[in-house]
Amino acid sequence: MSFDAIDAWWWPFLFILVAGWLATDSWRFLGVYLGGRLSEESDLLVLVRAVATALVAAVIANLIFFPGGALAASPLALRLGAAIAGFGAYILFGKRVLVGIAVAEAVFVGGWFALG
Repeated sequence: MSFDAIDAWWWPFLFILVAGWLATDSWRFLGVYLGGRLSEESDLLVLVRAVATALVAAVIANLIFFPGGALAASPLALRLGAAIAGFGAYILFGKRVLVGIAVAEAVFVGGWFALG
C-alpha cells in the first residue's frame, strides 16, 4: 500500500493518520510493556532519559541559534533572554515546567512587542 494507491480525497489523511499512529504508538506500547519491568535506577533507563534530555536540549538550541520562519526575524538576544528567563523561573518556582514555559513566552512576546 502506498500514498498514491487510492484516488480519493480522504486517502492522504487516512494514510498519514495510520502511518503516524503505527510509527509512534508501537513504540509507546513497547515502552509501557518493558518499562514496568525496569528499575528507575537501571543503567538502561538512565541512558534513555539522558538521550531524551539531550534531544530536547538540541531542539531548543536549534530554535534559539538557527531559527526559521518568523522566529528568524527576532533578535538573538531576545531569544536567549527568553530562554534564560524561562529556565530561571523553572528553577525558582520548584521545577514546574509550565511556569518556565509561560515565563519564557511572556518575555519573548513582551520583548517582541517592545521592539516592534
